[in-house]
Amino acid sequence: MQKMEDWSAREIAARVAQREVSAEAVARAFVERVQALEPGVGAWQHFDAARVIAQAQAVDSAGAQGPLAGVPIAVKDLIDTADMPTTYGSPIYAGHRPSVDAAVVASVREAGGVVMGKTVTTEFATFKPGVTRNPRASAEAPRTPGGSSSGSAAAVACGMVPLAFGTQTAASVIRPAAYCGVIGYKPTFGLLPMAGIKSLSPTLDTAGVFARSVDDAAFFVSTLSRIELALNPVKAWRVGICHTPHWELASDDARRALQVAARHFDKLGARVVEAVVPGAWVGLAQAQMDIMGFEAWAAFAPERRSQAGLFSPAFAEVLASGAAVSGERLAAAHALAIHARGEIESLLQQVDVLIAPSATGEAPPGLDATGNPIFSRMWSLLGVPCVHVPTGVGSHGMPVGVTVIGPRWRDAKALSAALALEAAVRG
Repeated sequence: MQKMEDWSAREIAARVAQREVSAEAVARAFVERVQALEPGVGAWQHFDAARVIAQAQAVDSAGAQGPLAGVPIAVKDLIDTADMPTTYGSPIYAGHRPSVDAAVVASVREAGGVVMGKTVTTEFATFKPGVTRNPRASAEAPRTPGGSSSGSAAAVACGMVPLAFGTQTAASVIRPAAYCGVIGYKPTFGLLPMAGIKSLSPTLDTAGVFARSVDDAAFFVSTLSRIELALNPVKAWRVGICHTPHWELASDDARRALQVAARHFDKLGARVVEAVVPGAWVGLAQAQMDIMGFEAWAAFAPERRSQAGLFSPAFAEVLASGAAVSGERLAAAHALAIHARGEIESLLQQVDVLIAPSATGEAPPGLDATGNPIFSRMWSLLGVPCVHVPTGVGSHGMPVGVTVIGPRWRDAKALSAALALEAAVRG
């Protein structure tokens, strides 16, 4: 019989609502898994088992109300929680306790979800890694889980939670999902509210989620956004293979993953074609970096003035790079982004979805860096919905997969294609 901790989020919510199982029993099962696995993974910045059980008991006492009733959910430590510390991955905020929950956390509680704790983030969602190890790698040969949503991806990957929040400014949902072999869903920019989430770059920051299945990811975001994300068959759809302007950086493993995805779509009855992107898109990654850096310099003015000595060298470099972006460069970056957003709308009228590499390859060895974000930068800049789907393993036995990209505000298209691919891969 399947263990409770292996149920989908949708199944947990349904069983708790029907009183087949209590939210407390579910919480205790997941707490036990966290306690068993956490020493070897390091996914959690803050975890309080007693608080988790108390939340679940409150859900039961209230009659198991809400679409997420009893579902354990992890929250990235970039996202404010009023009942536990939020450190943003920095010693500057050690012990910091926000006065209110972030909007997405408040929505989870309102829907009956159980907040399991805070997962490790890189420093201010940039490049200095935390302590999290990729649970797909061996203890003897550790590999990065990716970043910045390191703990959330790792927690879902080893079954500590069925759902977790992440955020993405460059590649912080898609890349960790790729490295850890889970579903990562970055919605259309603006679909989920950013209130109460530490800002790095306001015109790029996007709340996203990790899940063990595409259906759970859609269920979660649909509940939070109040937008029905109906998933439909993809037979006769047009699927565009997008190598992106950075194809030369894709490893053999990444290239094979894209080929595998294309073959699956072909067998599903979709028409698979090459999607040729405009030559100017080669500048989108740099445009994303320029906008992110410029906005980060401004956003962190308070910390720069009083606590700059506690920045890591990596974060100090992010801010220094941003300070060097001139007004002319910033304007050019935004102009390119605006133009490219129009171009991708046109491209996604010729095909239903695009598929592209999620990362350069398998998770790199070691824990000193979080990998190259190059393959997600332009999608973050364009604000389109992206779903990472694992397609297998690479030459070193680590997960690989692809990103499915859909039109802005048509997230259900990207999710539908991702669901079809996921089902085909799983057989």
